[in-house]
Amino acid sequence: MEYVIEMLNIRKEFGTFVANDNITLQLRKGEIHALLGENGAGKSTLMNVLFGLYQPEGGEIRVHGKKVDIENPNIANDLGIGMVHQHFMLVEKFTVTENIILGLEPKSGVTIDRASARQKVMDISEQYGLKIDPDAKIEDISVGMQQRVEILKTLYRGADILIFDEPTAVLTPQEIQELIQIMKRLIAEGKSIILITHKLKEIMQVADRCTVIRRGRYIGTVEVDETVNEDSLAEMMVGREVNFAAEYSKAEPQQVVLDVQGLVVKDSRGLKVVEGLDLQIRAGEVLGIAGIDGNGQTELIEAITGLKKPESGKVQLNGKDVTGQTPRKMTESGIGHIPQDRHKHGLVLDYSIRDNMVLQTYYKEPFSKRGLMNYKAVAEKAKALIEKFDVRTPSIDVPARALSGGNQQKAIIAREVDRSPDLLIAAQPTRGLDVGAIEFIHEQLIKEREKGRAVLLISFELDEILHVSDRIAVLYEGKIVGIRDPKETTEQELGFLMAGGQRGDETE
Repeated sequence: MEYVIEMLNIRKEFGTFVANDNITLQLRKGEIHALLGENGAGKSTLMNVLFGLYQPEGGEIRVHGKKVDIENPNIANDLGIGMVHQHFMLVEKFTVTENIILGLEPKSGVTIDRASARQKVMDISEQYGLKIDPDAKIEDISVGMQQRVEILKTLYRGADILIFDEPTAVLTPQEIQELIQIMKRLIAEGKSIILITHKLKEIMQVADRCTVIRRGRYIGTVEVDETVNEDSLAEMMVGREVNFAAEYSKAEPQQVVLDVQGLVVKDSRGLKVVEGLDLQIRAGEVLGIAGIDGNGQTELIEAITGLKKPESGKVQLNGKDVTGQTPRKMTESGIGHIPQDRHKHGLVLDYSIRDNMVLQTYYKEPFSKRGLMNYKAVAEKAKALIEKFDVRTPSIDVPARALSGGNQQKAIIAREVDRSPDLLIAAQPTRGLDVGAIEFIHEQLIKEREKGRAVLLISFELDEILHVSDRIAVLYEGKIVGIRDPKETTEQELGFLMAGGQRGDETE
């Protein structure tokens, strides 16, 4: 059997913490090999070793059967290994072409040959079916397009072995299907792919084989077409049976908590993206918002949480007008926010996990008194939340950026749910989480609802919306075009409404 990559008994330590405990992974030529594990299982660490970002304490790496020392990413590139990172490594002010050629710019004398660079980028994009605008700035293109730029960066450098690190964590369902087709096209062109993921549906759809690791240890490698179902993979991953379809208690909605009337919000370009939106959420219910990305979800959340001032309309919380208040005033009025962009709005990445756990409450007792911080109280709160929400971290003092994406998400959810606000806005709350963590987070949202809190759930995952919501509001072009009972609708009907298929019943 020809292996293009062999990682044999890899051990990686960070101080006393063992991130990879003698893990073996072997990639065949022309296959998509999934690397599956819980948040913090050591998947990204293992691939960072392969890409030369980390040096292992033990084990060896073979490329095409030959033992190699990959001391930095330049050596990985020379060996034909490219990595598409979970959090994109792009310069926002640069164009697509400038990002792709960065560091390998073709020269004409002493200047960059922009025309030949642009042509080479276009040739590669055409060869692999990766349509892009070579002249667009990164800040002006969608997340899905940015990911294509990352893929083209690796192909421009001649990669034959591609590592995709949680590539679908930030994509819409439509973009995920496009990416799957791109991966299949790459394999057809002779590439080999390692896919880091915890999404079982995608593994069943695209992978040939799957290696499972749990808490830094190798569990096994299976042929995907011989794997019975998603349940068996889930059990390998988390070490217990996972309940994908838990039955929740019936909602008992009470008084109106959030009342949005005639809301109009503009985006950063000055275009109206929320147009005369009306919405009510009651205590004791989960209202799910279904919609294709870009239909006003972000601006709606920003207007409710105080991150953006609406042009017109009213936001009332518990009968009190809070329209246009600052984020802190909104928080103190009783709003909790799990943001869709955990790096921009959820965490201060260079602060410790300890300090991130009290970002909303650090100025109140017991964490602060007469302007002096009580660090012991902060540490106790952080430890309690880390334990309750199973945030995998070596200590409370490590910076938030050192945690895996899924554990960063769990830290935000811990902080916001612990405050038990009157209105909890959960935007993509399970993005980047494994099945065990998703099950736990859904239970937390339902517990808040059972306490008589109002929960606004915004998600691009229709199965999540259908599973957790008590009512589903469909958002299209900045308006609610229909409200449905999850027990009486289907993914097909919701998809039809999300695409503007009809103006449905707008009543409750």
